[in-house]
Amino acid sequence: MIETERLILRRWRDSDRPAFAAICADPEVMQWLGGVLTREQADERIDRVEATFERVGFGRFLIERKSDATFLGWCGVMPCHESVTPIAGQPEMGWRLIRAAWGEGFATEAARAALDDAFQRLSMSEVLAYTGPANLRSQAVMKRLGMTREPQRDFEHPNITEGDRRSVVYVAYP
Repeated sequence: MIETERLILRRWRDSDRPAFAAICADPEVMQWLGGVLTREQADERIDRVEATFERVGFGRFLIERKSDATFLGWCGVMPCHESVTPIAGQPEMGWRLIRAAWGEGFATEAARAALDDAFQRLSMSEVLAYTGPANLRSQAVMKRLGMTREPQRDFEHPNITEGDRRSVVYVAYP
């Protein structure tokens, strides 16, 4: 568990699954994340995250607001999925927040705490983050985190079947 001024980042519980399924079914939230997911697909994501925590000791945390325990989304560092061949296995930062939490600084606050954990507790030498070139909100978070844009690492995302497959890469260093 990680605490910040306004947030708690913690491991997942079965009772968190409906809220995560709802965020994954929101087309606006999922616009840059490959499209909406079914409940079963959302549950599979949580299962994969928890298996990763057990295997390597880190993963995507659930984010809840400290003041009222409201589910806000997820955030954390995970080894990039093996299907994302250009960066498979590399530590990758990601976040997904409910729309009601957008613009409040929660993504930056949670990601900063997760990066601190990656560099301090886990002694990582770098953490990547990627998104579509038009996803300016996520790129703004990456910039606020002090991540460096590294265009030589950009790649065509193998799991995006329609539209622009380009992914732009930012990197954080300790």
